[in-house]
Amino acid sequence: MRQSVQKLEQFYTSRLGVAAQAMVSRRLGALWPELNDMDVLGYGYGIPYLHNYQDGARSVIYAMPSEQGAARQMSVRGNISALTMDHELPFEPSVFDRVLVAHGLEEAPHMPALLDELWRVMKPEGRIVIVAANRAGLWARSDKTPFGAGRPFSRSQLSDALKTSGFVPLVRSGALYCPPMNKMCGKSMAGGFEKFGETVWPGLSGLVLVEAVKRLYAGRGGHQKKRLRRPQFGGSPVLGTSASGNIMDTISEATTHIHPLKETAQNNE
Repeated sequence: MRQSVQKLEQFYTSRLGVAAQAMVSRRLGALWPELNDMDVLGYGYGIPYLHNYQDGARSVIYAMPSEQGAARQMSVRGNISALTMDHELPFEPSVFDRVLVAHGLEEAPHMPALLDELWRVMKPEGRIVIVAANRAGLWARSDKTPFGAGRPFSRSQLSDALKTSGFVPLVRSGALYCPPMNKMCGKSMAGGFEKFGETVWPGLSGLVLVEAVKRLYAGRGGHQKKRLRRPQFGGSPVLGTSASGNIMDTISEATTHIHPLKETAQNNE
């Protein structure tokens, strides 16, 4: 069972959540200084990390697992978040330039199938960053944060999983070296822990980040199937709306300039 979207939203308003957002955003900003004129997908719960890119990017879409629930996120085109299945994303192949996965992999019931789907919807030479709990860090051992749920990863485990799905890992790094304690995660203290940890304890970060690229020569032939599924609007409730029909209307409008969602599955094998 995944963490609920309500719990994730509450966490990112807490002192620990603010520290996590700041430290991950610092790392992500070094990898992706800007995403101007790019189509971006956030899978899991990427709102805290992708929100600042929304003005410059051509589009930012938030795909949230149905077991988690979705928080409605608005843009000038309407709602840009939708409930989806882990292994059946409602997008055509080769749509997105960048994909961020946060709170998406640790509790995925079918991790290989999810990574295969993310590979499918990315453009050739597109980049993906996965943020996950570090199995050697303190945050994976704490029940106070969502990072204590599901299975944590080492950097090499994430890299191996990405390779299996046809990605080529490029960068591996860590973030969030402060302990998961409110008193230790103030802005100044968290920054100090970050600098100290990067120098002295690089392998003991709370989170691990791996960036990889989609290279066609590294992929498997089955990735490019033209399989489309409609978004799932049942299951856990969507925050901020009272009718799932409204979500269907607005998400269709939000994604029109990328590729229209299909009513039925297609398979051009």
